[in-house]
Amino acid sequence: MGEPYDSFRVKLFWDLFAHLKQQRFPSREERFPTGQAFAHFAFFEAYFSNYIEGTEFNVEEAKDIVFRGAVIENRIGDTHDIRGTYEIVGNAYEMHKTPGNYESLIDLLQSRHAIILGGRPDKSPGRFKTKASRAGNTMFVAPELVRGTLKKAFELYEALEHPFARAIFMMFMISEIHPFEDGNGRIARVMMNAELVKAGTVRIIIPTVFRKDYLLALRKLSRQQDPAPYIRMMGRAHDFSYQLPADDFDELRSFLRQSNAFLEPHEGKL
Repeated sequence: MGEPYDSFRVKLFWDLFAHLKQQRFPSREERFPTGQAFAHFAFFEAYFSNYIEGTEFNVEEAKDIVFRGAVIENRIGDTHDIRGTYEIVGNAYEMHKTPGNYESLIDLLQSRHAIILGGRPDKSPGRFKTKASRAGNTMFVAPELVRGTLKKAFELYEALEHPFARAIFMMFMISEIHPFEDGNGRIARVMMNAELVKAGTVRIIIPTVFRKDYLLALRKLSRQQDPAPYIRMMGRAHDFSYQLPADDFDELRSFLRQSNAFLEPHEGKL
């Protein structure tokens, strides 16, 4: 039909879909749907999502960027990355938007990516990649197959009912297809958490100390077609996020510090 797709990836999405359909997931209701607590949670969501990708600031620097409009000298792109991410995840109206059809999926992906990567015009913000991309030994979906693969995967996403299942399917779908030149991890996590916000469920934060667990589980699903570790890992991250006290910024930061959230993976455990 003129929309070729990556058949290996579609099989992989079917495997994840089948595992998700067979499981029951707990309900983790959102405790901070609006107000300051929403903003505090969103700040650390944006902070950790960027830190995973190598955009590393200390918390005070990130606070100045997000809440005071500071620009870190010689780091214009990094400054915009964290501010752009927060611009989306800190906006309750925006985070209640989820794709109702394939066309709206494309619109949300491109519009949100344009905001996140808006400070990096060399990375084609808001436009799908035109060159092949890879990470290590993994070749992601070829540029000419991106739209067709998104369309086939979206059919499976629509057939999922539980918010957690839809959210982590969406996250893996975007991460694995890798539709953009850069910023794929961040946009994948934004799309995941929008699913949870829309459903009135607590969002998922992936703290720095949990990065290795996160990446290894993604890799095991991608390379060994084993969805179980990924589902378990995301469930643990969701449970951790559910426990976060977000009413007071300093209390939340203290809780995260006591949980080893800011440590590198080789320095401790969550």
